[in-house]
Amino acid sequence: QLQLVESGGGWVQPGGSLRLSCTASGFTLEDYGIAWFRQAPGKEREAVSCINYSDARTYYADSVKGRSTISRDNAKSMVYLQMNSLEPEDTAVYYCAADPANCHGYETMIGLAVWGQGILLTVSS
Repeated sequence: QLQLVESGGGWVQPGGSLRLSCTASGFTLEDYGIAWFRQAPGKEREAVSCINYSDARTYYADSVKGRSTISRDNAKSMVYLQMNSLEPEDTAVYYCAADPANCHGYETMIGLAVWGQGILLTVSS
């Protein structure tokens, strides 16, 4: 069974930083792009970031560009999303997903092989 598990969520104050982790099992992580998505209360799910095979290229939504960094460690089957300068608008359940299309069109959320269960990130005073 292919599986992704998120970790590293929690509560931070505005302006703070947090690193989310995504751990893969049951498949070879290096065969997929890995994307992060989020869904805030009362809003639709949106794409956040994606990293393709071999850590060769990364993609970011405008909402997080410049303050977020996605990275991967294929040997450890892990992908990370470092988020800085967090604001209440970043509060959401964050999901990682494996993308057989290697991040091409990941924003559509179509054709993803497997999703994690999601983890909550709360940014508030």
